[in-house]
This record gives sequence, structure tokens and C-alpha cells, in this order.
Amino acid sequence: MTAARQRRGRRGEDLAERWYTERGYLVADRNWRSRQGELDLIVTTPGVVVFCEVKTRSSNRFGSPAEAVTYDKQRRIRRLAREWLDQTQHRAARVRFDVASVLLSGRDDPVVEVLSDAF
Repeated sequence: MTAARQRRGRRGEDLAERWYTERGYLVADRNWRSRQGELDLIVTTPGVVVFCEVKTRSSNRFGSPAEAVTYDKQRRIRRLAREWLDQTQHRAARVRFDVASVLLSGRDDPVVEVLSDAF
């Protein structure tokens, strides 16, 4: 991955994190890794743990960022979420999977759209 793509991805994650914290969520983890992959952002609100996959692009030319979260990616995120819950022994009444779609075009302000309960 190029340095520019890494910076864009990090910026998208920063913006998604801010979107959640402005709405009262607490950040439980970010860029959590295991042998199976990585979880971008894990936030909580009373009784709910949210696993958020953040997709950042500079344009919609190849589709919206959220469209990049394929069925296989969803399955991997679910497996990783189980692993994170087991390792942290975090208990929640509900688990939710969101997708944050971040557009960073150079001339306009960034656009963050969060699809709650995306899968």
C-alpha cells in the first residue's frame, strides 16, 4: 500500500472516529489486529458494541466506498469481532456492524456517511 493511501485511510478513520465521538460513543479500540485481519474502529454506547469498517476514497468514480465491503469482508469482520469480544471479555447486550463511507475530494469538505447496522 502506498504512503498516500495509508494517509488517506488514516484520515478517513480519524473522521469516522470523530463522527462517533460527537454522538456520544466511546472508542474501545482502533486498528485492532490478529492473524485473521484487522478491525478498523470499535466503539461503544451503553449496551452496544459497534464494529465499524471504514472505507475511504477520493471520489465515487468506482462506486461508493461502502460498496467495497463485500460479503467475504463482512464474514471476516464478524469472525474478528468474535475474536475481539473473546479476548477483551467485553459483554454487550447487542453487537452492531456499521460501515463508514468517507469521501475525501481535494476541493470539498470531507463527507462522512455511516451506515448503521449495515450487515
